[in-house]
Parts: sequence; C-alpha cells; structure tokens
Amino acid sequence: MTDETALPIVEEPTEVAAPDLDEAEIERRFNAPVSHTHIGGQALIEGIMMRGNTSWAVAVRTSDGSVHIEEHDLPPRNRTGWRTRPVARGVWSLYETLKLSLQAFGIAASLAGGSEEERLTPTEIGWTMALGLLLAIGAFIIAPALLSNLVTSSSTHPYLWNIVDGLLRLAVFVAYIWGVGFIGEIRRVFGYHGAEHKSIHAFEHGIPLEARYIQRYDTLHVRCGTAFLLMVMVVSIAVFSLLPGAVVLGWWGVSSKVAIVAFNIVSRILLLPLVAGLAYEITVKWAGNHPDNPFVKLLVWPGMYLQRLTTREPDDGMVEVAVAALTAVADRDERAGAESDSVPAID
Repeated sequence: MTDETALPIVEEPTEVAAPDLDEAEIERRFNAPVSHTHIGGQALIEGIMMRGNTSWAVAVRTSDGSVHIEEHDLPPRNRTGWRTRPVARGVWSLYETLKLSLQAFGIAASLAGGSEEERLTPTEIGWTMALGLLLAIGAFIIAPALLSNLVTSSSTHPYLWNIVDGLLRLAVFVAYIWGVGFIGEIRRVFGYHGAEHKSIHAFEHGIPLEARYIQRYDTLHVRCGTAFLLMVMVVSIAVFSLLPGAVVLGWWGVSSKVAIVAFNIVSRILLLPLVAGLAYEITVKWAGNHPDNPFVKLLVWPGMYLQRLTTREPDDGMVEVAVAALTAVADRDERAGAESDSVPAID
C-alpha cells in the first residue's frame, strides 16, 4: 500500500476492548508518570485526525450519526542527512505535518455537513485553504508590521520596532483565538480538540479507551500545536530582534522607510521555517521529552494556559470519534512493530 491508499470504513464504531485491568490498577495509572508516545493528532470539522509512526487515520461524524474512518499509510520516513539535524528536522517535520493536515482537512470538509449542498467540493476546499493562508499572512505578519510604525519608527528605533512588532503579533494571535471561540462551529472543533488530547492522555497512561475514563483527563497536553504556535511567536521576537531591517539595509546605503518595512515583512515570511524549526526543538524535542522538568513546566506554562482557549470539554460522541481514529493508528503501528522512540508528532 502507498500513502494514497485508503481503507474507508463507514460504521458506528464498537466500544474499544479494555485491557484486563481492575479498578485499583486503573486508578494507579491515572497519576503514574508517563512517557509520551509518538502519536499526535488534529481536530477537524466534526472529526479528528491521528498520526502514528506508520499510518494516519481520519474519523469524521457524518450527518446520519455514523463515523467515517479512513486509514492511510505514511510514506517511508526519509530521516537521513540534513533531515536529522537540529532545527532542520523541525522544518521538515513541520512541512510533513502541514501537508498531512491539509489532506485531513479536505477529507473532513468533504464529509461533514447535513446535505450534499452543505459539503465543500475539492475546488472550494482549495480556495478556502488559499484564502486562509493569505489572511494569516495579512493578519499575523503584515498588519502588525504596519501598526508598529504608529508606535515607533522602524528606521530610527529598529530594535524597539522589532519588539513592538512581535508583541503586536502575539496580541493579534491571542485575540484571534479568543474571538473565533465564539463561533458555534469553531467551538465544536475546539471540543474535538479536547477529545483528542483526553484520548491521547488515556492511551499514554495505558487506561482503557472508554469515555468514562477518558473524560476524567484534562483537555491540555504538552505537545499541543497551540503551545507550539505560541512558542513560534516568542522565538520570532528573539530572532527578528537580531535582524533589524534598518541596520541590514543600512549596509547597502538604503534608508527609505518603505523599503525598511517591506524588508521586515518579507524577512518574516522567508525566515518562518527557521523560527518554526527552533520552536520545534524547544516544545517538541525538549519539552515533550522532559515534561516533569521544573524549567520546562515554567517555559510551557503560557502555551498550556492558551489551550484553555483552543480546547473545550467534549461530549462522549466526540470522544468516540477520537478513540476511533486513535485506535486505527495504534493498531496499525502495533502490527507494523513501530519503534516508540521515533520523532513525536505535534498534537
């Protein structure tokens, strides 16, 4: 099978068989130390995507109440050469994650909805993604850069301008997440996000994947993509403070305010992979592997707190969908004998 081969299943999933554990052992495992696994996920429109070492799966609640499940093989990992080096491995992992996320979003968008007319066509999905990318660049890069000039000058105070730009970008990011949380459809996505985290917690603790146990866990997770995005914002402030446009362009005798602002905007877009790679090393490779380290807890606390905005308490139906996707990839990985020390995914 190749990466493009799917095994679609449309059914009401049966309850996952629980390990042969008594209640005392289950209670012990709830608070026992845990080693985080390689499995990560993503909330979708009325569904969830889970990714393991060898496969990924999408589970979507359809309009008739059933759960559509698709399983896909991941392509063989090309973890050689520069892809294994710090920062570079984060850039490559981010590329793989974004590519997979777009595929999963397309599947969910084509299935969710009460009728055929409400479901998005492949063309509509493509335009939606393209528009979303342009809006993200405009809201999180261009707008803060332009607004920063109302506070201080990028030509006379380049270092202060970079700090103001970074703080405004962070403020826009938090305000955006807070604002979209009032939209009903997005609140449901946030509920699926919470179900994804809860089910992964239960899986990592070896708890039976049943709603009565899963619902006892928190909706926060240290490997959450929300914390990663926040770290991207923080790292960008440090990186771009070392690259002030006025100073760099001054080496070539350029002092135009328009040119400086344009340079700052373009450099932020071009250097985004570097910033993301550095954030990956901090949040995924280091913090994800040392969750009990006191300094790690302090470092990731803002990102964990921000998850209060991007997750909601799920209902049991959402948990059922999360378990369906999680079980699909966990079973495939177990059959394939996947190594547990592979590169962890971002939730």
